[in-house]
Amino acid sequence: MLKDKKFSSMNRFTGIYLVAVLVLWIKTYIVQVTQFNLEVKGVLQQFLLVINPLGAIVLLLGLSFFFKKDKRKLTALVVIYTLMTILLFANAVYYRFFSDFITLPTVTQTQNFGDLGGSVLSLLKWYDILFFIDVFALMYLRFSKKTHKLVNEKRGTLKNATLILAVSVGFSVVNLALAEIDRPQLLSRGFDRTYIVKYLGMYNYTAYDTYETVQASSERVLADSSDITDVLNYTRSNYAKPNKEYFGAAKDMNVIYLHLESFQTFLLNYKVDGEEVTPFLNKLMKDQETLYFDNFFHQTGQGKTSDAEFMLENSLFGLPQGSAYITKGQNTYQAAPNILKGEGYTSAVFHGNNGSFWNRNVIYKQFGFDHFYDASFYDTSSPKDMAEYGLLDKPFFKQSEPYLKELPEPFYTKLITVGNHFPYKIDQDLVTIGKEKTGDQSVDDYFQTARYLDESVKQFFQQMKKDGLDDNTMVVLYGDHYGISSNHNKAMAQIMDKEITPYENTNLQRVPLFIHVPGMKGGVDHTYGGQIDLLPTLLHLLGVDTQKYVQLGTDLLSKDHKEIVAFRNGGFATPNYFFVDDKYYDNKTGELLSEDQIPEAEKIKAEVSEKLSISDKIVNGDLLRFYTPEGFKATEPSTIDYTDKDAK
Repeated sequence: MLKDKKFSSMNRFTGIYLVAVLVLWIKTYIVQVTQFNLEVKGVLQQFLLVINPLGAIVLLLGLSFFFKKDKRKLTALVVIYTLMTILLFANAVYYRFFSDFITLPTVTQTQNFGDLGGSVLSLLKWYDILFFIDVFALMYLRFSKKTHKLVNEKRGTLKNATLILAVSVGFSVVNLALAEIDRPQLLSRGFDRTYIVKYLGMYNYTAYDTYETVQASSERVLADSSDITDVLNYTRSNYAKPNKEYFGAAKDMNVIYLHLESFQTFLLNYKVDGEEVTPFLNKLMKDQETLYFDNFFHQTGQGKTSDAEFMLENSLFGLPQGSAYITKGQNTYQAAPNILKGEGYTSAVFHGNNGSFWNRNVIYKQFGFDHFYDASFYDTSSPKDMAEYGLLDKPFFKQSEPYLKELPEPFYTKLITVGNHFPYKIDQDLVTIGKEKTGDQSVDDYFQTARYLDESVKQFFQQMKKDGLDDNTMVVLYGDHYGISSNHNKAMAQIMDKEITPYENTNLQRVPLFIHVPGMKGGVDHTYGGQIDLLPTLLHLLGVDTQKYVQLGTDLLSKDHKEIVAFRNGGFATPNYFFVDDKYYDNKTGELLSEDQIPEAEKIKAEVSEKLSISDKIVNGDLLRFYTPEGFKATEPSTIDYTDKDAK
């Protein structure tokens, strides 16, 4: 009789556990199908998407069996179930803007959270409450008196927990084996997180990401001076000589970077109701002293803006997970400010946001920036002057003027705008162009904030001329990353008047690059390149040879420049081929490559993989601490102070 009661009690909890497994399994599958664009094709991929959450769910919820008493088992079940739901929900919301999945480093970027409120709220949907209905039901079950009567304080057995573990491992092994059939070496070539989620599921992806993050963190400890040899051999063999026509064209000039937030190339020459969205930039494109690159791509990963800055200052890629600005803020770098310090340059960054956002107030010191004018240097008291991420562009440029004028020349500076940032909200009193009419709010509003940015840039150029900086300053304008993610492809199909296929979506990753140098012959340059190529291009224009530095990009103006644009997920773009979502496309037709073309494209893919791998070794291993170029001397970060000494 006693055995029957014990068996009955065990079945009651086991029954609750099995229902929880079933409900979470169904919910996870629905979320993976409806909230993520996983490009699932074929019967096997469809089957894998159905089964891939099961092994992890069985295992993680099964941890509750390790507790000895039924009430504690149930409490553990509720806690684990809730955490798994929060993880699922957080990834769904994150994906709505970034078209990507949360990684462990992005979770640790807590200093950015305080500035994200408005953007996060704009991503929430009314139906998000459905994520948590089952959680509320399970909580009710845990605290219901009826449940207390059903479960007894019997001791559990290790046998049940071991059985659960064996079943979960079995599911996971079968899942991985089937995934390897469809995509061999899935985990060893995992640049693209989408494939891990598609084949192994959200929860297994999280475990994989955690492992990769821990492994990357350990690389610095294990690295030694011998590791830099392969890096130096690689960079020296891939060095591109300067173009004699342009080398030193901007020698001894000031340098101003204008950071065009979330600005994509398709905005240029685009019209809303017959009116140009970017009239000033359109005019600048035709300026006789401005080089405009129409095949320039962003190469950012999860670090977005910080990745763009990281590449511009170092000619190294951002990380596969998270932001190097956050996780590698104490590394040794051969960054532009320190390189140009040896040429007599003063350096500064201007940004009307908190200095701690993206860990800038730390990593800028590692780069060697002499000054950082963050929000503490600006008047941010007027709500009408503020965007969600800091001071709006027009008052930002205006208030930056006195700081810029007081810098010793020549100077190397960067001004970071924020007005054209998701969710693209702006006071309608400030707009001078109508919205688009796709029905997608983010897309429709995007053109108004882009126009505001264009007007702000025009204001800045007028300001430079008034201050006498226009005839001795090189101005570089660059887009940092996409503004409209692939989640808005339906609306973008109306904008572009064509279906947004993976090939067309890659075309949309172009961002503008303008290089304005007084006295230099300008024009439109069709060279393929990316943000990693900008530093060597800039240094050669200033007459500084880059051969002795560790840089993975090459001068866009050099005849030795290889027109291969590597993307952080392992894809690439060249004048002939695109590699997107594990498929090769002909860049002339947009069609899939024929069999005889694939071997050549695969060689490019191997080059891209090697370059990304080299970059990750440099950054994760902090390898530049083992190599100091001749004549290069970095500023000691502890001697740099960014506080506003005049602040009251």
